[in-house]
Amino acid sequence: MLNTGKRLDAAGPSALALFRIVVSLLFACHGASTVLGLFGGPEGGRPPVGAWPGWWAGLIQLVGGVVVLLGIGEVGTRIAAVVSSGSMAYAYFTVHQEHALWPIQNGGEPSVMFCWSFLLIAIVGTGTWTLPWTAKRQWRTPPADRTPGAETS
Repeated sequence: MLNTGKRLDAAGPSALALFRIVVSLLFACHGASTVLGLFGGPEGGRPPVGAWPGWWAGLIQLVGGVVVLLGIGEVGTRIAAVVSSGSMAYAYFTVHQEHALWPIQNGGEPSVMFCWSFLLIAIVGTGTWTLPWTAKRQWRTPPADRTPGAETS
């Protein structure tokens, strides 16, 4: 008989990595839309360079999204996730909440979802499939296996 709990637990790091990759890709796309005007830009345009808070929020989204997406170091990814989470909390409370109490009423659902998603990533970690993971794996092989010209099977 298969132990489903153990199999699901074993899939946890990969599931977390997929969650991190999807959330941060969507976040980076929002940033690219705002800062670079890709995908039509926000409301068909983009804010002037340096405009507060729109352009800076877009820059945080773009850079934070890429750093978390790639998983550039456990600490770097967590810091980027905290900054990204905080920027979305700021966006919710300064832009959306003044219109209505609930996110469903004030259009703040994306801000709330990104805020809590990045907070989860900051607390739980990156999962697998980060850039340093591949480098660490390469350097864990015994020195004899890394000899130039050595045959691998």
